[in-house]
Parts: sequence; C-alpha cells; structure tokens
Amino acid sequence: MAKVKNVEKRIWDTEGFDVTIKQNGKDKRGDATGIPQYGPYERMAKNDMTVKEWKAARFSPAYPGFTVDVLDGDGQVAAGNAKLGTIRDTYAEE
Repeated sequence: MAKVKNVEKRIWDTEGFDVTIKQNGKDKRGDATGIPQYGPYERMAKNDMTVKEWKAARFSPAYPGFTVDVLDGDGQVAAGNAKLGTIRDTYAEE
C-alpha cells in the first residue's frame, strides 16, 4: 500500500495535473498510508476526456471510499465538465 502523497505524485507523473485525495469530504494527509498505488496506466488519459469522466473511469474504481479534486495550474478545483487538455494547459511550462 502507498502513501497518499505518492499516489498524488504518480497521478501528476502520469496525467499531468495535480489532485487532492479526500476521504469523508476532508483532505487526506499526505503521509497517510493504506491506499493502492495509481495505475496500471502508462499514458495520460485523452485530452478530450472530462474531469468527471476521468474520475469515473480511472480514480473511483481503484479508490472506493475516496474522492478526488482535480486542480488547475492555479490550484483551483476544476469543474467536472472541464476537459483534461484544458486543465493541463493551465500549468506553466517549466
């Protein structure tokens, strides 16, 4: 089982956006353990997938009992109908 911060980092590495994992409506501490690692995805979800679709297809099946907020480049929670490509575009190139 992985730490929450490691799962959030793996989602960033795979998907190209930040997330906040929550349980019972509250942010789950980064050093908390007991959740599976994100995967087995090797490629990011398609840019035309919405946040809501990503949550339903990739996050929720692997993490029952948890919710997730997808964050844009400013740290704001993205709307469910936002396209992942739009969210990824809000992050500055480094």
